[in-house]
Amino acid sequence: MTALPNAPAYPAGKRPAIFYISTGDGFARQLPLLPGYDTFSLGAAQKVTDSLIERRAAMTFIDAAREDWQALTLACRNSAATRRIPLCVVSDDADARAAALRSGADLALDWAELDAQIQELVAEFARIPDPALMARLECECRDELPPLAEQGLRAFNRGEFYHQHDLFEAQWLETSGPVRDLYRAILQVGVAYYQIERGNYRGALKMLQRSVQWLHLLPEVCQGIDVAQLRRDSYHVRAELQRLGPGRLAELDRGLLKGLRRQPPQDSST
Repeated sequence: MTALPNAPAYPAGKRPAIFYISTGDGFARQLPLLPGYDTFSLGAAQKVTDSLIERRAAMTFIDAAREDWQALTLACRNSAATRRIPLCVVSDDADARAAALRSGADLALDWAELDAQIQELVAEFARIPDPALMARLECECRDELPPLAEQGLRAFNRGEFYHQHDLFEAQWLETSGPVRDLYRAILQVGVAYYQIERGNYRGALKMLQRSVQWLHLLPEVCQGIDVAQLRRDSYHVRAELQRLGPGRLAELDRGLLKGLRRQPPQDSST
């Protein structure tokens, strides 16, 4: 493996912090591979969530060889201060990877996949959100769902996953604000479901993985859509997909391909 030839140029004191949580030297190979980022290795005795908060972690990797990996994953997801930090669990055990996704991990990879993808994953996920942009997103998420997106929601919930793509893509193209990531996230999940119905394992997995980067930054509810539930549903589908593998795609329970759910609009005063 070689380090990234073009490391991101962040100002001094504002480089994203990448955390490796393991016992022993589980991530020893990965530590030197991310120039341009501050990397930290946490052991068993350290308070993980406190460290993530204090250092403003941009991405976290957890070694499933730790006995407490699942409790750590749930703790990171249950804390309002850490739930939006992208989290990847690493294990060569397929059942552990499936359990990681069900527990709320954004990604679950084996060690070979991590070696091959870590630089691209960090470049894609480990960003420092712009507070002004996030405030604008929160504001736009209080609006009603626009007409094209409303049509896309109805198509999605009818199982018309190809048609929903066209509608949400049209809405995405018409939208300039950060809420456009809502439409992109939904259409990518819908395309993944379409690929599952066509028997395209690799296409489905790729789209589900691609949707994570948009889903994890969105509020729990956006324009009346229950984003938190969509995250859980799509992560569950991805967990089952990876557990079954390409040779058993036909066994995937199609009942897992759930529709979009609505929530009451958020109070703008909160």
